[in-house]
Amino acid sequence: MATLATESINTEIDRADQAASDRVQGDIDALDLFAAEIKKVEQTIPRRLNADPEHLENGLARLVLGLIDLLRRLLEKQAIRRMEGGSLNDEEIERLGLAFMRMEAKMEEFKTIFGLDDEDLNINLGPLGNLW
Repeated sequence: MATLATESINTEIDRADQAASDRVQGDIDALDLFAAEIKKVEQTIPRRLNADPEHLENGLARLVLGLIDLLRRLLEKQAIRRMEGGSLNDEEIERLGLAFMRMEAKMEEFKTIFGLDDEDLNINLGPLGNLW
């Protein structure tokens, strides 16, 4: 009985070793490309964070407003698709239009408060480039 259990354990260990070996033997060129991309990203990330409260607040506002702007753009595109597809009635179209105008006005208000413009909200995604 103990021999059967030992054989079963050894078989499982052999399978795990083979799986690890298969993972290690992946495409070396892809690994080199990955390492090069990591180096690019490291160059864009500052080594130290500026802990000045004014800079932290502005950076956080920039990030949050950038994400809100991204969501707004996605929602607008979806609304346009629904309008073009005919799945919205006139009342729904009117409500969406008003909601997007109010959202845009509020975004302008926040950008003014934090001294930001549209380009400040275009988040840099490192090696992927800018958001839009």
